[in-house]
Amino acid sequence: MRTGTETALPVRSLLNSLVGAVILCAGLAACAPWERELLAQAPVVTPPSPTDLNLETLPPPTRRVDIAIYSFPDLTGQNKPNDNIAEYSRAVTQGGGAFVVDALRRAGRGQWFSVVERTGLANLLQERQLIRATRQEFEGVEAKPLPPIRFAGLIVEGGIIGYDANTVTGGAGANLLGIGGDTKYRRDEVTVAMRIVSVQSGEVLNSVTVTKTIYSVALNANAYRYVAVAKLLQVEAGVTRNEPTQMAVREAIDLAVYATIMEGTRKKLWRFRDPVLGTRLVDAYLARDKPTPLEVPAAEAPVGPVVVKS
Repeated sequence: MRTGTETALPVRSLLNSLVGAVILCAGLAACAPWERELLAQAPVVTPPSPTDLNLETLPPPTRRVDIAIYSFPDLTGQNKPNDNIAEYSRAVTQGGGAFVVDALRRAGRGQWFSVVERTGLANLLQERQLIRATRQEFEGVEAKPLPPIRFAGLIVEGGIIGYDANTVTGGAGANLLGIGGDTKYRRDEVTVAMRIVSVQSGEVLNSVTVTKTIYSVALNANAYRYVAVAKLLQVEAGVTRNEPTQMAVREAIDLAVYATIMEGTRKKLWRFRDPVLGTRLVDAYLARDKPTPLEVPAAEAPVGPVVVKS
């Protein structure tokens, strides 16, 4: 005959085994590789644009140029376009300065510009002050001073100066015997201005303006069939493709930096280490990226004295 204590022992052993199994499963689940949900994608490095490839493959200059950028703001003041409700989100990115710094750093794989930090200058000065105070506290008057902050000879100015929505809209569609489809599209434009200013004289040495077109396209297809008396089968499918605005701004800034380098080469602000290759790149830039100005015939000079009527 078993006592109560003898009966409780197997039950307690079983409970301990179950708790151990639960803990083991939880540990294995925590160590298991992460599986993403349906339609969830892993983050990727921003893919390069065609202009980005041209920018990174630039041949090196004769020397690197020290350059600074304080801000590259959104000067449009525009909100996201919406025909139904009022949008309070901005139409374009507010982080244009980060795109400019990234483009300057990528030019010629970092061989063209030495970009100095100016956007977070207050944080930089505060950290240097903290280092200086800590050194003086532990090392006294013999504390080693910090090296001076690198200064720039040129400053990048400008910003996102224009965003025009719905500059062109349209579409087309057709239906035949219950089968048809339609397409709609919309075109927006974003404009970026960039100029190079000399720190010593304050003169604007170079100025470029770049416009990027943004397309949005929607495709729809439908079919209607009677499968039985008074029974109608309706099938619809569609897809919409909207070009990201921040990617359009990034491509416009990349081209603005590329055009700044080429225009600066034309004005003898800097030079390519290989002058023959540099001339070839400038000619290709003029033929591909810069539109040819319209030739306006000069007005004929007036014959005889000019009379100014009072």
